[in-house]
Amino acid sequence: MSPRRTRILWLARDLGADGAAQALADRARHADTARFEIEVAYLLPGRDPLVPALERAGLRVHHLAGSPGTPGTAGRTDPRWPWHLRRLLAERRYGLLHTHTPLPAAAARLLTLGRNAPRLVHSEQSPWGPRRLVTSWADALTYRRNDAVIAGSRAVGRTVPAGRRAGDRVTVVLQAPDLADAGPAARAAARAGLGLPADALVIGTVSGRTPGEDQATLLAAYAGLRRTGPDTRLVLIGGGPSEPRLRALAAGLGLTDVVFAGSRPDVPALLPALDVFALGSPQQGPPAALLAAMTCGLPSVATRAGATPEVLDDGAQGLLVPPGDPAALGGALAGLLADAALRARLGAAAAQRAVEAVYRRVLRP
Repeated sequence: MSPRRTRILWLARDLGADGAAQALADRARHADTARFEIEVAYLLPGRDPLVPALERAGLRVHHLAGSPGTPGTAGRTDPRWPWHLRRLLAERRYGLLHTHTPLPAAAARLLTLGRNAPRLVHSEQSPWGPRRLVTSWADALTYRRNDAVIAGSRAVGRTVPAGRRAGDRVTVVLQAPDLADAGPAARAAARAGLGLPADALVIGTVSGRTPGEDQATLLAAYAGLRRTGPDTRLVLIGGGPSEPRLRALAAGLGLTDVVFAGSRPDVPALLPALDVFALGSPQQGPPAALLAAMTCGLPSVATRAGATPEVLDDGAQGLLVPPGDPAALGGALAGLLADAALRARLGAAAAQRAVEAVYRRVLRP
């Protein structure tokens, strides 16, 4: 028996094409529609270019100021929006309300008092700092009503004052780039585009080939794998000044079948070709390529360096190895390639590490 769907409302200040709103549109494409019926409400008229993308993803969108096209209202919030929101909450009877902007979130928390109120989740994407006086007062009165707070990073999560938390319910969910739909057809198309055998076990990585990226370690690890796994392939996506040196290194290691894909604008469409994602570089910033691979449901092997351990828990969504260690990297890759069940388990865990995991937790009876 399929689970009963829970109706959820995402509340945002606007749906402009900026980072926060784009994250909603990206998340909408990968929503579990079998479990969740998601709708979106926003305040600002004229700041709504992402509405068509949300509607194409099957989400119902509500503007909390009557008609978005009312002359002279673009960019100005209708002061009646709390009344519109209250009416919407009464009519649609949401099981969960996920807020994304401080002041609308505080108002929503005040409007959802009562026995049949929805569960409340709030997102914090920026470090907590000084806020407008009315927002500070509203937060002081209502913030603890949140059933969960989602922080865009651990650094952001640490800034949420302990006195404002409902227990210790701050969960880090890092935002990932949008991805093409994955499936058998996408996998076949990606492999054909890269010239890969349909039945090969494929390791892949994405990089800019900058000097700080250690693709040499990955090539050395792959050379060891090729001696024991003849049906394995390696794909390096991304271009840069180091590519001639890496091609020469591959040739020196006897690797004639490495796919140097170069810079590609269609990286999300290529990820389904892979069986395992590898990140051998000790980069310090957020590893966007690793996030994309995890969202695609790929198990990963990555170096225990920089921000990577924040993104991937060793043994849960993938494996972590020391940087600059070809033997450790090769051993971890070999273990994943030899164990289809382990790949499936880690890949599923990676795909589930998202906002919906928080939803399931707070909705649990």
